[in-house]
Amino acid sequence: MAKIELIHGDCLDCMGDIEDGSIDLTVTSPPYDNLRTYNGSLDWDKHVWKSVISALFRVTKPGGVVVWVVGDATIKGSETGTSFKQALYAMECGFNLHDTMIYKTNKPPQTHNRYEQCWEYMFILSKGRPSSWNPIMIKTENYGQKRTSTMRQDSDELSSRSANGIVKEYKQKSNIWYLPRGARNDKLSVSHPATFPDQLAHNHIISWSNEGDTVLDPFMGSGTTGKMAKQLNRNFIGIEKDPEYFKIAEARINEELKQRELSL
Repeated sequence: MAKIELIHGDCLDCMGDIEDGSIDLTVTSPPYDNLRTYNGSLDWDKHVWKSVISALFRVTKPGGVVVWVVGDATIKGSETGTSFKQALYAMECGFNLHDTMIYKTNKPPQTHNRYEQCWEYMFILSKGRPSSWNPIMIKTENYGQKRTSTMRQDSDELSSRSANGIVKEYKQKSNIWYLPRGARNDKLSVSHPATFPDQLAHNHIISWSNEGDTVLDPFMGSGTTGKMAKQLNRNFIGIEKDPEYFKIAEARINEELKQRELSL
């Protein structure tokens, strides 16, 4: 049976107790600059996020992955670019920037002089080559048709050539994931101001880990990563600083445990 460990405390203090190279996968969404105060508990200057990323590198196994879901605040008309700084710093620590993915959703419209922002980054940081890769497959639109490809010649002219075979029925999902806000979670989850959809955590856990692996979320929030880790038979360590959010996460994960027991 998967082991679940929920820790109420500051992740920088608590991650010090996690053994070096013991975490297979981290799926987390850290604070986005100053976009939310999280009940006044937010302390998220660069000295904090640098320490968090360094700690994540230490606890991640060789071949392990960190999924870092993040966005930027806009201050005085300019996006902060903090997300880029975090990704670059992770590379300085030794992580590979394995993939830059997009979480697209249907955010409510805002009134400003820019096009509506409808996405966030999902940086896939790996400690070396990822040891687990279970791609999500989706149906192709042109299944059964003759496959063609277009390639650029040295002269920069485009030429189209036919490839042998036909279009397969399934292909790998792209790195832009659309998950509507209306599809999110359960009644308990709405008590947290920044819950991401269950499916987002589910898809990443499936992609970058296997049953029996250990998944970490140092910013557990409402417990979405823990809920899905339990559902997918992974061990889970969740850390949450805010006492109110910790109770929400604990209740959601305990409810998942109860449902699992009833189904056995």
